Amino acid sequence: MNKEELSRLYDMDLSELIEKSSKITKENFNNEVEVCSIISARTGKCSENCKYCSQSSHNHADIICHPLLSVDEVYQSALKAKENGATRFCIVTSGRSEQGDDFYKILEMIRAVASIPDIHCCASLGLLSEDQIKKIKEAGVERFNHNINTSKNYHSKICTTHNFEDRIKTVKNIVNNGIEACTGVILGMGESKEDRIDMALSLAELNPKTVPINVLNPIKGTPLENYGNKITEEEVLRTICIFRIAMPKAILRFAGGRNTRLSKEIQKLGLRAGINGLLAGDYLTTEGEEINKDKEMLKELDLSIVLA
Repeated sequence: MNKEELSRLYDMDLSELIEKSSKITKENFNNEVEVCSIISARTGKCSENCKYCSQSSHNHADIICHPLLSVDEVYQSALKAKENGATRFCIVTSGRSEQGDDFYKILEMIRAVASIPDIHCCASLGLLSEDQIKKIKEAGVERFNHNINTSKNYHSKICTTHNFEDRIKTVKNIVNNGIEACTGVILGMGESKEDRIDMALSLAELNPKTVPINVLNPIKGTPLENYGNKITEEEVLRTICIFRIAMPKAILRFAGGRNTRLSKEIQKLGLRAGINGLLAGDYLTTEGEEINKDKEMLKELDLSIVLA
């Protein structure tokens, strides 16, 4: 599938486009949705200047920063996530990369979470060396999240302290060392339709196991705080469809912003179009959807949660 073909599909009648992507989903997946929860194990004071991020030290968002949580705090959060129906739990830290004692403490967190029956341990730890990737795999990480966030052409409009190639290299290193890639985007940061199609093509080339689809939740104190009208719900749906067509076997996951930027009806259409994963509970510095409400929505659509 090339750029011209995806562009043509993006512009077709919406109901026909949803039907096309829905058919592809049904051909490749059962009537199930994978649920993942995350924890911000260290929040704030990040050296990177990503314009969307409340945790960047370059921005001025009013958030509560904290150093690394204790291993037990992370372990207890993972147990709670399991009780709520999650089969995956992701340890997330702010910052460009992990070094020294913090990295070894994170390895302890990973071992603790990985020891919980029926919970798969994931992590999102920034830019890691190949040796660090091997160590987190040995500790129990099965899947690693590292988003491309936006298109190659638009990346410099969003971040300049690292480049698009840094992100691509990290994802490739993850996969080359036997860890599944969780690699997604943030929609609504001012990108064009062409950028969204480029995202789909870049992701398809990486062949990730799962693709988180975030919709920008503009946070006061960030350069994108007034970007609440940069994408419509219809454009989000069209992008979901294009992602499904470009990546027929990837788990497409509703992630940050869906509870504030997308209506329930649009979320349901997204689930019909190709979404088969949910990030449940709270996000890094913003509130998410209540798990019981997600369960009700899935029940209405006759969808079930994937068991571990």
